[in-house]
Amino acid sequence: MTTIDQPATLRALAAAHREPTWLVAQRTAALSQLNRLGNPQFHRFTYSSEKLLDQRLIWRAADPTLAAGIAPATDHGQLIQVGQTTVAVNLPPALQAQGVILTDLFTAVTQYPELTQPYLNQIIPATEDRLAAYHVAYLNSGIFLYVPQNVVITQPIEAHLVQDSTQDGPQVSHVLIVADQGSQFAFTQHLTTQGTRMNRANHVVEIVANDNSRIKFAAVDELGRDTLTYFNRRAVVKRHAEVDWAVGLMNRGDTLGQVATDLVGEGAQTETKVVAITSQAQREGINTRITNRGKHTVGHILQRGVLLGTSELVFNGIGDIIHGAAGANAEQENRLLMMTPGTHGDANPILLIDENDVVAGHAASVGQVDQQQLYYLMSRGIDRKTAERLVIRGFLSAVLRAIPAKNVQQQLIQTIERTLQNG
Repeated sequence: MTTIDQPATLRALAAAHREPTWLVAQRTAALSQLNRLGNPQFHRFTYSSEKLLDQRLIWRAADPTLAAGIAPATDHGQLIQVGQTTVAVNLPPALQAQGVILTDLFTAVTQYPELTQPYLNQIIPATEDRLAAYHVAYLNSGIFLYVPQNVVITQPIEAHLVQDSTQDGPQVSHVLIVADQGSQFAFTQHLTTQGTRMNRANHVVEIVANDNSRIKFAAVDELGRDTLTYFNRRAVVKRHAEVDWAVGLMNRGDTLGQVATDLVGEGAQTETKVVAITSQAQREGINTRITNRGKHTVGHILQRGVLLGTSELVFNGIGDIIHGAAGANAEQENRLLMMTPGTHGDANPILLIDENDVVAGHAASVGQVDQQQLYYLMSRGIDRKTAERLVIRGFLSAVLRAIPAKNVQQQLIQTIERTLQNG
C-alpha cells in the first residue's frame, strides 16, 4: 500500500467509492494545499505533523466481531462502527417518524446532499491548516446525525467508533451533527481501539447548532497505546442556542487535540469541560477555545488533568472576545495535578479581548496532591493508593458530572480507575 499524493489517483479512488462530485472536489482541493499550509499552533507544546500523517486511502471491511463487547441499544439511538464498517444502527421508530436521521457519513452525502453539502468540512475548512487539509483529503469513515426543527430527544444518542488496529492503516473519521431550530438532544461518542498495530487516528467533529437549539456532547476517548491521535471538535452556535461539551481524554498513546466553539449568534452559550489523564511517557497537548462573536454570548472553560509516570500534559484555554461582542462573558479554569516526580504540566490561560463591555476571567494551577486531604483519608484507615484515587476522583468530579449518559459516565469512571491502577 503506497502513499496517495496525486490528485488524479485520489480522484479515482473516491469515484470508485461512488462519492458525489462535490466531495471528490473537496478531497482533491485539500490535497493540493496539504504541503502549502502551516500547522495548528499549540502554545508550549512541540510536535511533528509528519508523524500524524498517513497518506493512504484504503477501502476495506473490518471484522464486526471487534465490536462484540458493545451492548446493542433497543430503546435509544445508537450507531456502531468498526473501522469503515457500520456494524449496527438503531433509531427508534418514533424518532424516524419525526425526521431524525442517523447514518454513516458516506450514505448521508449520497442520500441527503441538501443536509450535508452546506456543512461538511465547512466549520473546519481544509484551508485552515495542514492537519485539516489532510483530514478532508483522506477521510475514510464517519457518522451523520440530523435532528429536525423542535424535535426533543430524551435519551442520549450513542456513537461507538472502534479503531481497527488488527490491520495496518489510518482511521480518518468525521462526525457531522446538524441541529435544526429549537431541537434538543444529547450525543455521546466513545472511541476505542482493537488490535496492536501502530496506526494513526484523525477524528473530527463538526456541530451546527441552529437558533434556540440545545446540544450536550460527551466523549470518552480511549484509544490504544500504539495509536498516535489527532482530534478536532468544533461547534458553530447560533442565536440563543447552546452546545455543552464534556470530553474525557483517556487515550494511552500520544495525543494532540482541539475543542473549539464559535458563539456566532446573540445569546449563544457553551460550557466546555475537559478531563485528561496521562501516564508513563505519554505526551498530550490540548487547545480548548471559545470565540465570542455575538452579543451577550457566554463561554466557560473548565479543564482538569492528572499526570502520572513521566508524562507531559499541556492545557491551553483560549477565550477570544471579538470586537462587537458587547456583553460577552468568558471565564476559564485550568488545573493540573501531578502525581509523580518527572511529569511536566502546563496550564495556560489565554484571553484575547477586543471589546470593552465584557466580563472575563481565568484561573490556573499546577500542583501536587493535597497532603491534608490524603492525611484525613488515611487517618480513617484508607491506604495511600486508595486515598490518592479518591482525591483524584474528587478533583475530576466537576467534569464527570457533566456527562449526560449515566452509562458513559460509569465507563469513564471505570477507565479512570484502570488508568490510575496501571499508571
